[in-house]
Amino acid sequence: MDAASVIGCFRDRSIVITGSTGFLGKLLVEKILRVQPDVRKLYLLVRAPDAASAQHRVLTEVVGTELFDVLRSKHGADFNSLMKDKIFPLAGDMVCENCALPSSTIEQISKEIDVIVSVAATTSFYERCL
Repeated sequence: MDAASVIGCFRDRSIVITGSTGFLGKLLVEKILRVQPDVRKLYLLVRAPDAASAQHRVLTEVVGTELFDVLRSKHGADFNSLMKDKIFPLAGDMVCENCALPSSTIEQISKEIDVIVSVAATTSFYERCL
């Protein structure tokens, strides 16, 4: 498989990404947006109690980081608009059933998503699954 076909596989696709506020997740989100600007949507599952908190986490911990400076420079004044058009934070939690997403959200995104990428990880060595 050549590089062009790998890059092209995300064209016009909607992707759910878990772990986007972590090290690998940020790299993945930035890389997709930089090399495949024709991605349709990136749904970012973020551990948060509500939509506003999820949005804030994505803006401060992902999009607002230095890692996105190349995209910020490339798109200039259109950067924020691009992020708003492409990135859709989802308030949820990986350890809960259905990621603690409302059934209406699950129903909506299940009709749209093409790919799920999980790079979520625990940061506690003592955490136990329920």
